[in-house]
Amino acid sequence: MGNSLFANCCRQVTDLLFQPRSPGSPDERSPLLPKSPTSCAVFPEMPEAAQRAGLYPDIIPSEAVTGSLQKGTESIQDLSETKDKEGMVAVCDRSGLIPGAGTVGLLRQTEASRAVTVLPADLGDRPAGLVDHAQSLEACRSCVKLEDSGSAHRSCRREEHMAAADGSEGPGARSAGQGRVAGRSDTAVGAPDTVLKCRGPAPSPGSPGTPSSALPSSVGKTLPAQSAVVLPVSPGEVSSKAQDTSAGFVTEPTACPNRRSSCDPDSQAQVLPSKQQQQKKKKKKKLPLPEHQSGVALMNGSGPHDSLKGEKDAKQNGHEEADPGEDGNDQEVIVIQDTGFTVKICAPGIEPFSLQVSPQEMVQEIHQVLMDREDTCHRTCFSLQLDGNVLDNFAELKTIEGLQEGSLLKVVEEPYTVREARIHVRHIRDLLKSLDPSDAFNGVDCNSLSFLSVFTEGDLGDSGKRKKKGTEMEQIDCTPPEHILPGSKERPLCALQPQNRDWKPLQCLKVLTMSGWNPPPGNRKMHGDLMYLYVITVEDRHVSITASTRGFYLNQSTAYNFNPKPANPSFLSHSLVELLNQISPTFKKNFSALQKKRVQRHPFERIATPFQVYSWTAPQAEHAMDCVRAEDAYTSRLGYEEHIPGQTRDWNEELQTTRELPRKNLPERLLRERAIFKVHSDFTAAATRGAMAVIDGNVMAINPSEETKMQMFIWNNIFFSLGFDVRDHYKDFGGDVAAYVAPTNDLNGVRTYNAVDVEGLYTLGTVVVDYRGYRVTAQSIIPGILEREQEQSVIYGSIDFGKTVVSHPKYLELLEKTSRPLKIQKHKVLNDKNEEVELCSSVECKGIIGNDGRHYILDLLRTFPPDLNFLPVEGEEMPEECKKMGFPKQHRHKLCCLRQELVDAFVEHRYLLFMKLAALQLMQQKANKQENSAALENGASAENGAAESERPESEDGKIDDGVTGLDQVKELAETIASDDGTVDPKSREVIRNACKAVGSISDTSFDIRFNPDIFSPGVRFPESSKEEVQDQKQLLKDAAAFLLSCQIPGLVKDCLDHTVLPMDGATLAEAMHQRGINMRYLGKVINFITKTPGRAQLDHIFKIGISELITRSAKHIFKTYLQGVELSGLSAAISHFLNCFLSSFPNPIAHLPADELVSKKKNKKRKNRNLGNADNTAWASMTPQELWKNICSEAKNYFDFSLECENADQAAEVYNLQKITLLREISLKTGVQILLKEYNFDNRHKPTFTEEDILNIFPVVKHVNPKASDAFHFFQSGQAKVQQGFLKEGCELINEALNLFNNVYGAMHVEICACLRLLARLNYIMGDYSEALSNQQKAVLMSERVLGIEHPNTIQEYMHLALYCFANSQLSTALNLLYRARYLMLLVFGEDHPEMALLDNNIGLVLHGVMEYDLSLRFLENALAISSKYHGSKSLKVALSHHLVARVYESKAEFRSALQHEKEGYTIYKNQLGEHHEKTKESSEYLKYLTQQAVALQRTMNEIYKNGSNANIMPLKFTAPSMASVLEQLNIINGILFIPLSQKDLENLKAEVQRRQQLQESMKSGEQLEAEDKAVEEKEAEPSMPSTAIPLTQSSA
Repeated sequence: MGNSLFANCCRQVTDLLFQPRSPGSPDERSPLLPKSPTSCAVFPEMPEAAQRAGLYPDIIPSEAVTGSLQKGTESIQDLSETKDKEGMVAVCDRSGLIPGAGTVGLLRQTEASRAVTVLPADLGDRPAGLVDHAQSLEACRSCVKLEDSGSAHRSCRREEHMAAADGSEGPGARSAGQGRVAGRSDTAVGAPDTVLKCRGPAPSPGSPGTPSSALPSSVGKTLPAQSAVVLPVSPGEVSSKAQDTSAGFVTEPTACPNRRSSCDPDSQAQVLPSKQQQQKKKKKKKLPLPEHQSGVALMNGSGPHDSLKGEKDAKQNGHEEADPGEDGNDQEVIVIQDTGFTVKICAPGIEPFSLQVSPQEMVQEIHQVLMDREDTCHRTCFSLQLDGNVLDNFAELKTIEGLQEGSLLKVVEEPYTVREARIHVRHIRDLLKSLDPSDAFNGVDCNSLSFLSVFTEGDLGDSGKRKKKGTEMEQIDCTPPEHILPGSKERPLCALQPQNRDWKPLQCLKVLTMSGWNPPPGNRKMHGDLMYLYVITVEDRHVSITASTRGFYLNQSTAYNFNPKPANPSFLSHSLVELLNQISPTFKKNFSALQKKRVQRHPFERIATPFQVYSWTAPQAEHAMDCVRAEDAYTSRLGYEEHIPGQTRDWNEELQTTRELPRKNLPERLLRERAIFKVHSDFTAAATRGAMAVIDGNVMAINPSEETKMQMFIWNNIFFSLGFDVRDHYKDFGGDVAAYVAPTNDLNGVRTYNAVDVEGLYTLGTVVVDYRGYRVTAQSIIPGILEREQEQSVIYGSIDFGKTVVSHPKYLELLEKTSRPLKIQKHKVLNDKNEEVELCSSVECKGIIGNDGRHYILDLLRTFPPDLNFLPVEGEEMPEECKKMGFPKQHRHKLCCLRQELVDAFVEHRYLLFMKLAALQLMQQKANKQENSAALENGASAENGAAESERPESEDGKIDDGVTGLDQVKELAETIASDDGTVDPKSREVIRNACKAVGSISDTSFDIRFNPDIFSPGVRFPESSKEEVQDQKQLLKDAAAFLLSCQIPGLVKDCLDHTVLPMDGATLAEAMHQRGINMRYLGKVINFITKTPGRAQLDHIFKIGISELITRSAKHIFKTYLQGVELSGLSAAISHFLNCFLSSFPNPIAHLPADELVSKKKNKKRKNRNLGNADNTAWASMTPQELWKNICSEAKNYFDFSLECENADQAAEVYNLQKITLLREISLKTGVQILLKEYNFDNRHKPTFTEEDILNIFPVVKHVNPKASDAFHFFQSGQAKVQQGFLKEGCELINEALNLFNNVYGAMHVEICACLRLLARLNYIMGDYSEALSNQQKAVLMSERVLGIEHPNTIQEYMHLALYCFANSQLSTALNLLYRARYLMLLVFGEDHPEMALLDNNIGLVLHGVMEYDLSLRFLENALAISSKYHGSKSLKVALSHHLVARVYESKAEFRSALQHEKEGYTIYKNQLGEHHEKTKESSEYLKYLTQQAVALQRTMNEIYKNGSNANIMPLKFTAPSMASVLEQLNIINGILFIPLSQKDLENLKAEVQRRQQLQESMKSGEQLEAEDKAVEEKEAEPSMPSTAIPLTQSSA
């Protein structure tokens, strides 16, 4: 296939990035990372909990918190509000929160809170600096797509510029070091990371194949202390911006216009500002970041266990090895004196404006800025000229002679070519469609929906609702819609996608389309005609337009007459917009209004997501004419999308070349990971499109003569095969059923081998697409494979499941490297000639050397060992635990494997067992030894291995008896493994016994491996390995038993503790998968729940489990049902199926496609073409009874669970399910998109769905998700630090992780979302509310865009955002967000969920705060009921709930009810915590107070009765709650804690404040300094003042 242009591009980029180094140049690695210890594969300082915590626990559960938080979570969460005596009060200056106090209070408070908010290094970021700097940053927006296809990809310079301007109300309005909206931090990113400009190996720098590059990676991050580099360039560029890496890194002092002291004009050559140096030194000690092979770290053989050494390694390797590095690194820092500068841009027709640029930027990026600016966005075909010389687009600014501060760059209009004209038209169409959501509803171009702005009414923060803050109290309308109130039974669907005002786009044109007169005839070509357009303006004027080399003009053609002569006047204009402005006044007005709106949107609403997200509902949209869409559909965009006409992308070459990129240091790894991620997301999109084309019948098969099921396809250099058992390949494994699961197993194999990432071993790009009932596997093509017979090309493995087996030394060597992390045992099998063949994988795994010389492995479907619970083998006895639960069970296919998570958990479980056994034996030995000889006690003579191994431990002075045993074993195991001479036979014996007991394959060290071929039909093992095979069989049985006896009970226990809170099927599946439990165990999990004591507390899990079981069974049936439907009957068939599944209508009738369309003749011919059954109308005869019978038998056969229902109504009644929830689940699982309207499921007189309600069917896509390994390590260690209470360090690490995530993934990704959420939470705890709001807003937008608008994760993000809005005094916004979250939760699950209690408490508290007492009570009492159910009526959560209800009753002056609730709470506290606990005391105080109030009230009432109207009435105290007290309660229920300060902390705080003042405030007047100092002194004087509570950490909410 030859290397495509891509490889050259890559090479060029690489050459530019890593220029040949001069002999004397210093080391190329990042100066910010210490020379890392190579020995330690796991991030040294990461506690085990952190490593194993789920993918992104919001924060590791609070029991792990060290410090002063060792009480159980519950008691912590419930610590009550007013703890003035101990100063336990949230960090919030109350004055700032009382409406009406104005912004001054807030500003002051933010100033003061800087003491607390220790954010990473702030280089030039006073808000004023932001404004001046905003323009410079515009230049950093880099997405090098000349074509700019798709408004969603447009980067977002303008709005941030404006936002930055808005944001600068005063010096304290923003926290140090964070940018505003999409927070462009002023220093874009640090150190050699700036080299990583290549957002994906785009073919040709002009390709729009780089959607996610549109936002530079620096969006939304603060500059962590580590990055001492001030570069206003962003690593989002596809270009080599190679600032000479050999030079280590760059400081650009003048890059921040309003500098603080740290950036002095004279200090240009200063290596690092002093504060930075301190921080850098501190940092080095903290981050010995291992140079690991990315990915291996977490999986490395004993991965999880290395963490036991973690602390010690950090002591030993971390410091000693980092220190020499420090001096070394300091010398590496060579400063290049490149400073950012401003140039003037002069474009035709507008005033010249200035633009801040950086020397590292390419000219191309200035083009990009201009194509996105409001006033120049309509230009695409121009060049930039300096003194009459045209600048080369791909030149870096620093290489251009004469370009300096203040230079004038002219925008010069260039002549068009056909390509440029097309690009121009496409760009204009994108601008016209920039607010139109239809692409998101249709699931194209990586657009997706976001509704946050509907509820926040525009942007949050300074530009949004803050203006009316003073008077906000009066005008809040708090009444929620009826359907949101507790107890409401209606679940409307329309509210899911509220109509956004901006969507009714201002119509600029009625029609803009290609004319039928295209292409121009020869004689017109020679006049410069390129193409013709046809336009109908809003005023209904029909015009024909010629695109010529000189621009656009009107010609005299009409719809039926071709007359290409220019009209009079012809309005020749270089840009189409200028032409249309002249002929249509409406266009002129609306187009400019539209662009204003476009640049005001939050950038996260318009950036493309890395993978397509589909919406399961959509409103009825009118289908408008769209020339670009039409053209895309017919050219199938193949030649077009790459702008390399006639050449498709060589996917395999791209995928493999990116893997080969170097990865020795952080910059290289980032560059490599970004390239891998980019190619994967492009490949996934292309494969999805191809798979749909294949199933829709638009691709010619490569073997067209064979029967349809057997056909294979090639499209766009991707190979497609269908999930059917072709040529009886899977005959022994279950036929078609096995062929259907094989692709997903294979994909899991590809995923794991990719994660291990061994150099020299290649896998195929693989995507599995389920569409219209078919499963399609898309794979990249091995070069040369199509020319050869399979038999010749396979040099490793077997093509016939173990009859003929071959091996190859190179493959063995490569696979051996993967065997430890993947726990695969090297083993021998017999081939058909009875020869022994050695393998290091399963037999089906094939090795093929491509024509490119690379070693590929494919067919990885049995990477993991078989699951014996579902694989009955004759003559094999299963363990007791399995037999008790009815296993082994016959499954439909024999490809059931254990999940990788299970294998890892099992090995870890065995490791702990191994340690315990060995420790016990050593202790016994030690006891015997001490009896025998007292001579050894002084430890002087150490001939003895065990004694020797103790010494290093005890020297540490940190040994205690509990640990001794384990540590000793650890030492011993290491000693034995490394060197055989020193260890005495007794200790060796200990290890040997322990190894034997746990089934380790080595008898000197712990090493568990599985042989994936055991129990494989047709595989035979040689006699010599008989014993080994027996051990392996036992190990597999143990693993199967471990799943049933440990993992399932563990999952249920976690659900009982509420550490796992699934809300829908997807989150339940994720929770199961994280514990290694396959979905086929779902029935067993539900059965286990029904038998659990405390079953009521698992109600929500039971309900989700049942609905998942029903919808999965229905999905299996739907799959085969759809295969029998031809395209013309698709919507009728789907609506019929949904009617049978969900409607109460007893006998729905399917509408067959109208007869007059079905001509008899045609049908005969086409019989063969249809995949599936010959009878295409069989689906129409399905009845609800039949479907539900099938669902029940499917549930029994597949999940082994007996459903007790015969139709939808019974199911809803028996299991308390909502039909709308079932509809959502089935739609998401099958890819069906339905019309957004209210469906009446219970109408017995007409069916619920008609065929008009089915809008679309989307593919369901499974693919590999490449990871950003370095970023993930930073994130995990940041979490661990926060966990230990080091908020500052945690914050810095998380910020660094955010930088790196942005670098690899672009601006949109789930992991970035998790990062932003945690960052917002830290900002909030550290008292920086506005920053918390800004980060959380991004998290919500990203969650909506990447996960879906009603994903459980999005619901949680909404709740967090509401809390931060409340803290920022945006009360009505907070309520709107909480109402939205409640609506989504009702739709996704219903009311009866533990998370609903938290949500209702939040709503109730906010309503209490705005004095809506009756409403507040409805929510709080509902929360109380739910808490009592799920946490037990004696839990502290319930006590807190009682207290909240009592407070509202007190506000209503209903003291009797208040007393009653508070007494309940008091009783719980007394029983749970004892009389002397402060909670109990507080409660009893409050009871006394309530009693006094009640007595006073009674007295007054009596007085009135007695004396009538002239009674002497004492004024009663009715307390409206203060906002601060409401906020405090909100913090408590959301699990955010503030810890009281000791005197010592205060002194440290004071020192910190002063240090920061010297560094940052040197430019401010002395008054403020004094003010802050005074504030700090006051704090010292009264430790109980609210502002002193500095948070240490918090439990996860």
